[in-house]
Amino acid sequence: MAPPEVRTGTGPGRVVVAVYAVLALAATGRSVLQITQYLDRAPLAYVLSALAAVIYVVATVALAKGGASGARLATAAITVEAVGVLTVGTLSYVRPDLFPDKTVWSHFGSGYGYLPLVLPFVGLWWIHRVRRA
Repeated sequence: MAPPEVRTGTGPGRVVVAVYAVLALAATGRSVLQITQYLDRAPLAYVLSALAAVIYVVATVALAKGGASGARLATAAITVEAVGVLTVGTLSYVRPDLFPDKTVWSHFGSGYGYLPLVLPFVGLWWIHRVRRA
């Protein structure tokens, strides 16, 4: 008997996927603008913002795909996201000179209503819940 399918992108998971997709678009747009127009201002911050965008895209696709491999990839991406937002959020207060402009993870995502701080934990919870079901 085959193991049950991990369906991370169905039911309420569609909302999680949609929120990740919107954040992926917003972070991608912001990071492209920052890198192409203002890279000399804060290169580390803007490159990390682009990394966040890539992570959001990977998490979105993996959650939407579902299945065991999608859940594993989403878990990895979202774990990196959680570490990233906590690290960058802390650094943006401790070393504000590294983050002179807002980025998706600076100040724990305050420019995005703290969604970048909350979303990885919601995402990990959702994957765990679906895997247990």
